[in-house]
Amino acid sequence: MTSDDKWASNGAGPPGGAARGAEPAPARAEGSPDATDGSRAADEAEAARSKAAADTALLEAFGGVRGMVDTTVPGLVFVLIYTIKRDIHVAAIAALALTVLLAVARLARKETLKHAFSGVFGVAFGAVFAMMSGDAKNFYLPGMLYTLGLAVAYVLSAIFRFPLIGVLLGPILKENLSWRTRNPGRLRAYTKATWAWGLILLGKSAILFPLYWWGDATQLGWVKVALGIPPFLLCVYLTWIFLAKAPPPIDVIAEMEAEEAERERAEREREAERAVTDAVAESVARQTTDAVLERLATDPDRARRDGSAR
Repeated sequence: MTSDDKWASNGAGPPGGAARGAEPAPARAEGSPDATDGSRAADEAEAARSKAAADTALLEAFGGVRGMVDTTVPGLVFVLIYTIKRDIHVAAIAALALTVLLAVARLARKETLKHAFSGVFGVAFGAVFAMMSGDAKNFYLPGMLYTLGLAVAYVLSAIFRFPLIGVLLGPILKENLSWRTRNPGRLRAYTKATWAWGLILLGKSAILFPLYWWGDATQLGWVKVALGIPPFLLCVYLTWIFLAKAPPPIDVIAEMEAEEAERERAEREREAERAVTDAVAESVARQTTDAVLERLATDPDRARRDGSAR
């Protein structure tokens, strides 16, 4: 019995893993279904990571949870103490001290101080204004004016097709202002989001200013605290909805990095070509010099005749 017959009788192939005469299995083509599925899965995973990063960046761009705390809690402390003590100075100083503590906590954690400082300045202006005027309602007036001004800015930017939400989020999402000229779907989404922010903030102002004019400080304070977080979350949610349905952002940062890498590669190639050209020229010059010197060394009489003739 031959070795092949033995392997056949055992029902197994030869040690090489294939029967004699069997053709090897063809290699998978790059465009085969498995390769396509793998590429699609990788693209989907990358898209999911990008979407998660964009969602996180969207919330953090407007201050995140800590930003909501920094802007809401000081006002809550003011209205709570004023409701109990009816003392503008105590309530204002307590709110300002809490805001400073929140800013120090951010500094200790090495977090961004942008929202903390804005809260400190807002509370400081309100506290000083309230204590100087003797009217507790004036503690909320700087923040109300800021909200109204921001609402008007949102609406005007949407009208003139330069939506402020796109200006704010573009650098965070690494698209800068490419959405204005290269991504019309993103422009529409940013315009809708900007309209949402503007109209919601205008609605908030429409509720607070009548209370400022005709209500008392306690009513104004509690309503302002109640209108602190919900409208903000609604604006962020609508922005997320609009951007989720829009085309993905164009990563202009990656494009610039790719262009820079391409320029560096082209420069290296040019330097390599110049080095080769210089080496060839030097080799040709050396060979020519060597040939002339060799000729002069082997035929000095001819060289002298050539010199006399010249």
